[in-house]
Amino acid sequence: MKRASAAALAALLLLAACDEPERAADPVPCAAGSAAGQGSSAQANAVNEWIKQYQIACASAAVEYASVGSGAGVRTFLAGTGDFAGTDAALGDADRSAAATRCGGEPAVHLPMVIGPIALAYNVAGVGELRLAPATIAKIFNGGITAWNDKAVAADNPGVVLPATPVRAVHRRDGSGTTANFTRFLAGTAKADWPYEPAGAWPAPGGVAVSGSDRLVSAVARTDGAIGYVEASYARVDELATVLVGDARGDFVPPTDEAAAAAVATATPAGGDDLRLELNYADLYGGAYPLVQVTYEVVCRSGASAVARGFLAYAASPAGQAAAGAAGYAPLPDTLRERVAAVVANLR
Repeated sequence: MKRASAAALAALLLLAACDEPERAADPVPCAAGSAAGQGSSAQANAVNEWIKQYQIACASAAVEYASVGSGAGVRTFLAGTGDFAGTDAALGDADRSAAATRCGGEPAVHLPMVIGPIALAYNVAGVGELRLAPATIAKIFNGGITAWNDKAVAADNPGVVLPATPVRAVHRRDGSGTTANFTRFLAGTAKADWPYEPAGAWPAPGGVAVSGSDRLVSAVARTDGAIGYVEASYARVDELATVLVGDARGDFVPPTDEAAAAAVATATPAGGDDLRLELNYADLYGGAYPLVQVTYEVVCRSGASAVARGFLAYAASPAGQAAAGAAGYAPLPDTLRERVAAVVANLR
């Protein structure tokens, strides 16, 4: 009897499920024609996944993206080529003025689409976990700390036996959005120990300079005592140890995608349709990782092709952000994603 009753209940549940209407996914905003962008290599895997999914849904659309780096992508966009540029740092004043000229007198808009942590990858023999406060990080990359058993490093790591190994701080030689975000973090959290303005070109003397993220992780991996900043995905692929970074309340946070998303959720947009984000580092605590990178698509308010507008709308949709998450990125917080989607809907 119990088996018969169970079978009858299962049949009723199956019938109820069949009668319930299936929830449809949001339609992909298809258009016919082509679109092109260029820029950040940090977001390339996400963009390529968006292109793949968008073109599967929209057979009459063709989207191309050239992964040439943020600086080159912005320069090409300002020169009038392509519908959008991908950049790991918001445009500075001069480039915003040039973008307004390129966009027929209207300011260009920044659309944050990809976020993630910047990891401090390190290779110090015998040190399995390393915690560093922002002021200590600034001193390391400014040349003020030259050995791993320095008292400032020891203060961040009580009870840890630190070797006298020389510090070898590795930075990017080429212009880099990652450098711009790293130096912005240092300027915003450790001003007394970092007297330089945020910049895409490395501003401090000394250290080891290499071009590109791949070479940076290679330099760290093969050098005892090395430390360098890189998009977290590179450190994960190469299985490098990463620093727990101190937050505004003195806690130490690992560079996870969830912690980066928590940090971006506190950011303040520039205003109106321009969603350039400003992090208030004093607000970053309680599990928010303070060293993050936001990659933008920069696009004119008017003049982008219908395919570009549809493609960007897909990227900002729940499905697009889920695709970015599957490609190894942190999806935008819902509130920010909705704002991005609303701005894209007003492009013309």
